Amino acid sequence: MADVAQLAGVSHQTVSRVLNDHPYVKEETRARVLEAMAKLGYRRNLTARALARRQSETIGVIAFDTSLHGPASTLFSLEQAARTAGYEVHVVTVPDLQPQSFADAVDRLVAQSVCGVVVLAPQRAAVQVMVGLPADLPAVAVEGGAAPGVPSVVVDQVDGALQATRHLVELGHTEIVHVRGRQDWIEAEARLEGWQLGMTQAGLRVREPLLGDWSARSGYDAGLVLRERWPEVTGVFVANDHMALGLIRALAESGVDIPGEVSVVGFDDIAEAAYLRPPLTTVHQDFAEVGRRCVDVLLERIEAAERWFQGRPVVVPGRLVVRASTAPVRPER
Repeated sequence: MADVAQLAGVSHQTVSRVLNDHPYVKEETRARVLEAMAKLGYRRNLTARALARRQSETIGVIAFDTSLHGPASTLFSLEQAARTAGYEVHVVTVPDLQPQSFADAVDRLVAQSVCGVVVLAPQRAAVQVMVGLPADLPAVAVEGGAAPGVPSVVVDQVDGALQATRHLVELGHTEIVHVRGRQDWIEAEARLEGWQLGMTQAGLRVREPLLGDWSARSGYDAGLVLRERWPEVTGVFVANDHMALGLIRALAESGVDIPGEVSVVGFDDIAEAAYLRPPLTTVHQDFAEVGRRCVDVLLERIEAAERWFQGRPVVVPGRLVVRASTAPVRPER
């Protein structure tokens, strides 16, 4: 850095400001410094910088379950957003939702001098163990909920489910059932709430939801139960696309025409949704925007003098994508 400063005819501090994109550097000075760096083949030594500051340009991520579409997509988007912002990402997966496992994960990340932590917290138990976060470690929760004092970034699950339910109502469906996700997941509760709200607003009967666990198999089982228990149902809102896939197969094997006899709406807009038979109407979650907003919030917390957070969650809207799995109710129904 001293060599760069000498060649550019500036101070060591000016070179540092250019490296850190400081706004108060003249453009001609910035250009001169960058030219000197290029001539000398200068590359910033992040390890030395981290040792000097006792902090790295690295974000830690603690994840509890990345095998499902939502957490996996969130993790990918977080990494892309962090790299765009100039940060590396270290991921630690936690085998269970016990406080000691979470504390061990935090210790591993702190030992790597991360400047902040993102916690994928879709389950209620994950929120509970977040209480163990060190008070001086900037943190953000994403996907589900957050412990007191920790900001969060979420997709508006309630509104997404409400959009799905209203779509079925607007098509003339009056007998609509819901296949819910895992009971320990905050998002499953929110999607259930949105469906119940849509049914209540339309003045329709709210049936007991069918239980699922996010898997296609559980959707298939729900489809079999649906035809046996409520053959009069013409609309189904399923809490995720994989369960919708299983439900559609079960109904098809029972001789049910989709969407002629039963319309199906999913949630997530997985990559395969547009290629199912029929293409699936579903709620799109903008995981790329979730990743960007999450990194933005974390960087704000890193710069904040006060670690305790009292603001509202950052909410990213969902968007209904209408495809061929939904249609108006047949007149004879």
